[in-house]
Amino acid sequence: MRYPDLAIILLYLIGITWFGARFRRQQKSLKDYFLGGRVAPWWAIALSIVSAETSTLTIIGTPTLAFAGNLGFLQLVLGYLLARIVISTLFLPHYFRGEMFTAYELMQRRFGQRIRRLTAATFLVVRGLAEGVRVFAISIVISIILGTGELASILLIVGLTLFYTFEGGMTAVIWTDVVQMFLYIAGAVVSFFVILDHIPGGWEHVVAVAAPAGKFQVFDFGFQFSAEFFSRTYSFWAGIIGGCFLTTASHGTEQLMVQRLLAARSQAESRLALLASWIVIFVQFALFLVIGVILYVYYRDTGLAPPQPPDRLYPAFVWQYLPPGLAGLVMAAVLAAAMSNLSAALNSLASTTVMDFYKAFKERPGKPTNPGRSEGSYLRLARGATVVWGLVLFGIGSLARHWGPVLEAGLAIASIAYGGLLGVFLLGLLTRRVGEKAAIAGMAAGLSASIYVKFGTSIAFTWYVLIGTNVTFLTGCLASLLWREHARD
Repeated sequence: MRYPDLAIILLYLIGITWFGARFRRQQKSLKDYFLGGRVAPWWAIALSIVSAETSTLTIIGTPTLAFAGNLGFLQLVLGYLLARIVISTLFLPHYFRGEMFTAYELMQRRFGQRIRRLTAATFLVVRGLAEGVRVFAISIVISIILGTGELASILLIVGLTLFYTFEGGMTAVIWTDVVQMFLYIAGAVVSFFVILDHIPGGWEHVVAVAAPAGKFQVFDFGFQFSAEFFSRTYSFWAGIIGGCFLTTASHGTEQLMVQRLLAARSQAESRLALLASWIVIFVQFALFLVIGVILYVYYRDTGLAPPQPPDRLYPAFVWQYLPPGLAGLVMAAVLAAAMSNLSAALNSLASTTVMDFYKAFKERPGKPTNPGRSEGSYLRLARGATVVWGLVLFGIGSLARHWGPVLEAGLAIASIAYGGLLGVFLLGLLTRRVGEKAAIAGMAAGLSASIYVKFGTSIAFTWYVLIGTNVTFLTGCLASLLWREHARD
């Protein structure tokens, strides 16, 4: 037990929980609780987007990719930029027509209540499973620090994050995200230089060893229409095309990200926040990948066996070799990323549950609104939903122990359903004759295709969203020829 490090980690956990809980008094309505009152500046939302896009999976999983391979993951990040341009051009104008709380309200306006519930339910299932993987990743770090069991580690972080998310809502999520993002970027920079200091010869030696081994290779332009081409996870074409579809789905149709975009003061600020977030994301991924390359050189030079499983590589090195105090700072940074992502997930899952199911059902057409239902009662319901989802994520995280490398497992789970979600959103935004029945048929086909591709083929997860989106869109268009429906504008 290293008490200076543990003291720093403890101070961080107490401090961030207290900071987030202080926003309780600003929560007067659902708009405050789920959208932060739409008063946050664009730069804070941009950093919150980065924090939501980053998690413990990124911090402990990205160095592992470079340690075992090269910098090819950056090809996927280039696709992230293209996706942001698509979202800014195609999605945001629709989201800012009227006051929306969730992405799936747009589907009701275009198709109807059933497709809204279907898309919202898909998000709840996918985000619950994907966040469960992230929660399990947290336990890896906590177990290294405290030597506790995984269940106790999960319970600690989920409990603390749930407390300040329950109290402060989206305002707490955004501003704790800002604080935590600065913390884990600072931790990564510190660890970069400290790890480099452990290598005789410094950066020049790293380049001399890693370059001949192909560790600095970024691009793979190989193109051959074959099974082997589609089984390669990180190629230029999989990155640009697959990364674009993946991020268009995650940032354009998933409530976790759309909620942040809707929290901006205006459409222009929402667009600015989205595009600015990519710059930070690129620098962040590049930094963690290079850390993985440095660790490759360190273990190659020393002849030491790297820790197992591979996802322990970065946190184990930090905890064992960084000086007291610095190790605690970096570990607190890892926990910061975990808590910021978890708080975002809790709030978005609660908002979808309340707005797309309970409130939509209570206020459905043909049923008069309950005059006794006040904004305060809805706010209490929102907090209750947050607690329920905290318990659900704890349960899923406890089960997610044998799903493979955590970063790719999390992306693969999300990618299965993203194709159906993105496809049905594109049907709503790009077509006029497709109605609700055809859209449901298309989404069912897209989800089925993605599940088959995942479990029945060797195709890499970077292609899942592209395949699911195309199947959904084409099936919806063909089904509209069979069902002559009145399509909403």
